[in-house]
Amino acid sequence: MSDKSVLAAYAMRLGDNALILGQRMIELVAASPELEEELANANFALDYIGQARMFYTYAGECEGAGRDEDDLAFLRPEHEYRNLLLVEQPNGHFGDSIVRQVLFESWYLALLDVLTRCSDEGISDIAARAFKEVRYHLRHSGQWLVRLGDGTEESHARVQKSLNDLWRFTGEMFAPDELDDEMRASFNGPHLEVLELQWRLDVAAIVAEATLELPDDQWMASGGKQGRHTEHFGFLLAEMQHMQRTFPGATW
Repeated sequence: MSDKSVLAAYAMRLGDNALILGQRMIELVAASPELEEELANANFALDYIGQARMFYTYAGECEGAGRDEDDLAFLRPEHEYRNLLLVEQPNGHFGDSIVRQVLFESWYLALLDVLTRCSDEGISDIAARAFKEVRYHLRHSGQWLVRLGDGTEESHARVQKSLNDLWRFTGEMFAPDELDDEMRASFNGPHLEVLELQWRLDVAAIVAEATLELPDDQWMASGGKQGRHTEHFGFLLAEMQHMQRTFPGATW
């Protein structure tokens, strides 16, 4: 792959993670346990969608095929999305959503930190802006995990089950593929095996404060980075793309 192709593909992958997680969080509007959380969640979703816009715009510039952020967000088939499987998992109950956020945001924050020092100015600038937002997001979701884990007997049991159920989607975050290798070799991108060490320490600290237990390592689901998704993704994509596909070329 050429350098521009690597940057386009990598920025698109980052945009996919942000967009799909933002879509999942938007689904929680009018479903949060209290009004303050409702407003916070809506704002966090907008942060992720804003990050997706920046990554998609840069990917389109690097690709040079005339596609803009809307084209990349709404007009690709399912197999062209390369987001992690974790971010496409259904919201479930409130504890499921919080655990998903903690697991992903701990990884994403560490990834963004490394990307602020990559040799490509476009990626590093977006990463620096996103880092400030995600640092606050993780503080928020981490506090909720502690509140639920160290709360009632029922909240503890339910959020522990959420952690156990979602753990199998974390291995994909640290399994490098050809694109990860090329990004690291050409642009000083993240070394995922090293990143995993920091992630495990960060997650373990939050989980311990929440009086929860880290699950044992197990079989890990993968495929999202190669365009192979869970059964939930098609339904999410159909809803997200409905307007664009019903009214092609519509702008607002």
